[in-house]
Amino acid sequence: MTYDFCIIGGGIVGLATAMELLQREPAASLLLLEKEATLAKHQTGHNSGVIHAGIYYQPGSLKAELCKRGAQATKDFCVEHGIKFEVCGKLLVASNPLEVQRMEALFARSQQNGLRVERLDAAELQRREPNIVGMGGLFLDATGIVDYRAVCEAMALVIQRAGGVIRLSTRVTSIKETDELVKIGAEDDEWQAKKLVVCGGLQSDRLARMAGVPIDHQIVPFRGEYFRLPASRNNVVNHLIYPIPNPDLPFLGVHLTRMIDGSVTVGPNAVLGFGRESYPKRSANLRDIAEFTRFPGFWKTIWRNLRSGTTEMRNSLFKRGYLEQCRKYCPSLTLDDLLPCEAGIRAQAVMRDGTLVHDFLFADTPRMVHVCNAPSPAATSAIPIGSMIADRILKAA
Repeated sequence: MTYDFCIIGGGIVGLATAMELLQREPAASLLLLEKEATLAKHQTGHNSGVIHAGIYYQPGSLKAELCKRGAQATKDFCVEHGIKFEVCGKLLVASNPLEVQRMEALFARSQQNGLRVERLDAAELQRREPNIVGMGGLFLDATGIVDYRAVCEAMALVIQRAGGVIRLSTRVTSIKETDELVKIGAEDDEWQAKKLVVCGGLQSDRLARMAGVPIDHQIVPFRGEYFRLPASRNNVVNHLIYPIPNPDLPFLGVHLTRMIDGSVTVGPNAVLGFGRESYPKRSANLRDIAEFTRFPGFWKTIWRNLRSGTTEMRNSLFKRGYLEQCRKYCPSLTLDDLLPCEAGIRAQAVMRDGTLVHDFLFADTPRMVHVCNAPSPAATSAIPIGSMIADRILKAA
């Protein structure tokens, strides 16, 4: 059978794209392929569950626009499909004079992005969060929390009810584009599609190369290691608590995140991962290591971020250093409060010159769209990202 559309990847971006295509083309046939036995197995299912407001992003950037639209679209989708979510708000806490300066720059950026943000002095910060200390903070009341796995399950039902076919446990082994269609092969089957969208996440660069698409980047995995607080400490904060980030670094720092199940996580740090899907600590994939260590951009990135990377690795090895990152704003936490929690792995696109790709990156051909980089807040922004990808593939020849 030849399908009108094929989607590779059962994370939230692939599902949102499939949903959008079937909404626009109700009579179309669509096949979604996912190599795992369940949807949202990797980045989508391991993220913090935050519905971001978009304070961090450059005004006018794609990330800023998509995040703002996506936050509302995610909440609307949850209401429509009966998915539990909570708008709990987020506090960004400045712990020293340098962070106060950065906080003021973030406030100015938030105004340019059209966000409703409240400045708090130290006294008001303490009043709202008795267990948090700082010289001041920014409060975003629109930030929320949700279980993105539940969002994906609802999206899958929408796709199937619209006639889409979802195949799990199906690893793609070949992609060949011709003038008329795209042939997609798996270990024991083959399909044809008029148009193909690849939302491969941690495997996106390999799928692009498999399809013969010229790319100048590689995915380098970064582990985000989390801890979970004991249930007795679930009321330690009333909102999400984030540090003021260092604008020179690509990660937001260790934060306290209320989860939709009532628990609280601490994290993540950001350390080099020794496998694209190696979640347990000290696990590794030799193929992945060999691949990124042969890539010149990897070494350039490591050199540019050597100091921060060394600190992150040290904190990964020694829990006390990790704890001190949290105690800057939540001094009551102890080592005994940091309970084990599953890590996440971020698919970071790195260019050959060592540049980290911070925005969305696509590679298009006449019949394919490859999503090569879908950075945070991709889960929050998934619905408008799906719409944008649909625009691209529908305009293809």
